[in-house]
Amino acid sequence: MVREWDPRTASSAEIGSLLDTLNAVLAADLPQDPPWRESSMREYLSEVMPGERRISWVAQEDAAADGTPGPIIGHVHVLLLGGIGVLEVLVHPALRRTGLGRDLVRVAARRVWDEGFQSIGVEVVGDTPAVGFYESLGFTREYVETRSVLDLRNVDWPALTGMADGVGAGYHLEFCPGGLPDDLLEAYARAKAEVRDLDDGELRPSSYDPQRLRDSLDTLHRRGMKPYIVLALHEQTGEVAGLTEVVVPAQHPTRADQYDTIVVRDHRGYGIDRAIKARMLLELRSAEPELVEVQTWNAQANEAMLKVNAELGYRPDRDWCEYGVDVAELVHRLDSHR
Repeated sequence: MVREWDPRTASSAEIGSLLDTLNAVLAADLPQDPPWRESSMREYLSEVMPGERRISWVAQEDAAADGTPGPIIGHVHVLLLGGIGVLEVLVHPALRRTGLGRDLVRVAARRVWDEGFQSIGVEVVGDTPAVGFYESLGFTREYVETRSVLDLRNVDWPALTGMADGVGAGYHLEFCPGGLPDDLLEAYARAKAEVRDLDDGELRPSSYDPQRLRDSLDTLHRRGMKPYIVLALHEQTGEVAGLTEVVVPAQHPTRADQYDTIVVRDHRGYGIDRAIKARMLLELRSAEPELVEVQTWNAQANEAMLKVNAELGYRPDRDWCEYGVDVAELVHRLDSHR
């Protein structure tokens, strides 16, 4: 049975059952990834940025004879933002190739169409069954980046300290745990806005104005995801010359997610990118003692950042792809194969 589902009002048992399915998927498709925890899972599934909406459905087995609800064996949600619906589908590995995945996509695609959106996007992990599944539905690959993982247990910490101290004269680094002070929001937004044209992916949009940055940081906290920021400040002007962001989710606190790393054009060539990322790792070592790994995503064309990551000890893991499809075509294809 597929039904619309609201994580804000769902029972704790349902949240736990969905988590079990998520971890079964991870064990099958990404066995090196850490399992997720129930900490702030409800908030992770329900909290969104202002102006965005998330709509969810679950597939659930029939209740037991004593009335105990059956486990959640599948889940789909669509995040409506801008002009696109961003899809995420989970099907328990034991139920794959039964048509359940198609049923979940169908109900979500129909809602996206009814809401007036024209396209659907989805992130697809390379070398997993999801690639063939989405391509069979008519999704086409639009963007590819490589995920790399840094194992902090293998880091050369003295060498990292040297990298953090290697920023050029006229700059100093500032560590901001939990967010940004208000007096830096505008300068931070300007640094992001200057390089917005370099952002190729559409499914993880960045924030380029102070209010949206503030909203983004607030939303991260509500979802149980703690942000850390390291800035390179130009001493003469006080401008933000570079920045790097890492988020540690309560749901998998042993592996952090790298977000944006940006060096403003006029300040390139002074070792800022290497220094801010090295300083971040040094700070995380004490701020997050449970942390074991950091994962980051980069386009293959971004050779400079790939080189920095390699020097820090990151190792390429697998491709991470964005796929897209026209909503009308998807709805027609799914309805015609019922």
